[in-house]
Amino acid sequence: MRASEFNWVSDLLRGDLLRWQALGVVEALELPQGCIGAGFVRNLVWDHLHGAASDCRRDDIDVLFHDPSRTDPAYEAEIEMTLRACAPELNWSVRNQARMHLRNHDAPYISVEDAMRFWPETATAVAAERSGNACIITAPFGLCDLRGLILRPSSAAPHKIAAFHARVQARNWRSRWPKLQVIGVSEYA
Repeated sequence: MRASEFNWVSDLLRGDLLRWQALGVVEALELPQGCIGAGFVRNLVWDHLHGAASDCRRDDIDVLFHDPSRTDPAYEAEIEMTLRACAPELNWSVRNQARMHLRNHDAPYISVEDAMRFWPETATAVAAERSGNACIITAPFGLCDLRGLILRPSSAAPHKIAAFHARVQARNWRSRWPKLQVIGVSEYA
């Protein structure tokens, strides 16, 4: 994977004042492996590639962390309350990836990056973490699909394919991003 691909996404995030501030708010919480992923990064890239303005206030802000010692969902709710107090204009959604394997019917995840390997589509499995002025991108499947406007399932496992099908239908991404190509599932290709 080329470093320039990661730098390009980092530069897009730094250039989006609201997203850069959101990353700073999450950084201040010092959550283990704390980052923001999924549509927060994906939508910015796809909006940019479509020549559209991107506004993260209309979507969920998916905060991810991995802490096996704090798996009570009430802890996530506390973090969401803190984030709402810091940036009430954003729709915060916090999930400890150390417990998400239960909902997703997978083996336990050992890290945020490991959890992202089980997400339904490759282009969504990307996250950003701020460390001062640095922006660290995590993308277990790389950034080719994201940058290439390709939506494909991350796994051939039947329950993952079913989740992918459901998301493609429910999210209607091709209406928002018409250049998007859905690959790997014949009825959507």
